[in-house]
Amino acid sequence: MTPTSAAEDSYREVYGAAPDGVWAAPGRVNIIGEHTDYNNGFVLPIALPHAATCAAGINGTDEVRVASLQRPGEVVAEPLTSLADNEVAGWSRYPLGVVHEYGRRGHAARGVNLVLDGAVPVGAGLSSSAAIECAVAVALRDLFSLKVSDDDLIALTSAAENDYVGAPTGTLDQSASILCTDGHALFLDVGTGERSQVPFDLASAGLDLLVIDTNTPHRLVAGEYAQRRRQCEDAAAALGVASLRDINDVAALSSLQGVLLQRARHVVSENARVLEVVDLLRSDQDPRTIGPNLTASHTSLRDDFAVSTVQLDTAVATALDAGAFGARMVGGGFGGSAIALVDTDRTAATVDAVVKRFAAEDFTAPRTFVATPSAGARRLS
Repeated sequence: MTPTSAAEDSYREVYGAAPDGVWAAPGRVNIIGEHTDYNNGFVLPIALPHAATCAAGINGTDEVRVASLQRPGEVVAEPLTSLADNEVAGWSRYPLGVVHEYGRRGHAARGVNLVLDGAVPVGAGLSSSAAIECAVAVALRDLFSLKVSDDDLIALTSAAENDYVGAPTGTLDQSASILCTDGHALFLDVGTGERSQVPFDLASAGLDLLVIDTNTPHRLVAGEYAQRRRQCEDAAAALGVASLRDINDVAALSSLQGVLLQRARHVVSENARVLEVVDLLRSDQDPRTIGPNLTASHTSLRDDFAVSTVQLDTAVATALDAGAFGARMVGGGFGGSAIALVDTDRTAATVDAVVKRFAAEDFTAPRTFVATPSAGARRLS
């Protein structure tokens, strides 16, 4: 059964009628550019084939009703008038936040029925929450013929996650879910909003981008992520700049000390790595040449930003020992996934090495798949 038909069938079962349409929005994996988005820096994600699906229909009431294939038998219903101050917690807060943001911005979204189906691994650092938010956002835009741009969608879904849910993330996840295209990585300058599509055809070079989900879910709503963001803001203030994006040379950080120096050094060096990877991918060079930047990114995230874990470090080290050209953790950290750039004919052996190493360390068994650059948010039917 396809995600479209599963969502449609569930919608009929829950609401007793066919939906007005079905929409999807993907998760993402970031090739490079971690913790740079909320510092107005550079990012380079691809959209995954794994997507969240939203079957939606106008219900003619003043209520938002939300169901999920992952929560059988549970329907959350909230009046539009109470979205601003309700105490609903958990999974339904993400779609409710999107509806609230539409209303807060003056868009005439009315009562709606939603059924969600999430195929992005939860807690893996692959933006499952942003996929849900963006699927709902494009559904409401189309259902109510709302005049909102892609930039508007990114802003309101980011606000839903930051302000309504309370996760202090940047705009990377929502930007990737909305803007990515098949066969390309999205080069995004968060500070200016400028973006371009960078060809990312690893298959023609005999390469795979292997995702290793360590099966140790991360918790971005927890205080560590917010602390990193505050430390970056404090470092920028100490340097007299609006954001760390304004510093393009690690040598300019010499007035900082301790933790603030470490956090700033990661952001400044990571921005430089993104620019170098983009230049390499746009050139005629072998894409294997981006590998050292991936590994350097992991070292920086582990040592200067302190967001890695023993499982992530083990996945990266094992992949490199198995012949990967580069590997690093992805996402906010504190759990989640790593990526490894490997020869296609070495993918199975790399997976086997990681699985065996995790078993030897008595870690939870990892999940793995090959990431292919896929399309962004779209209507399915």
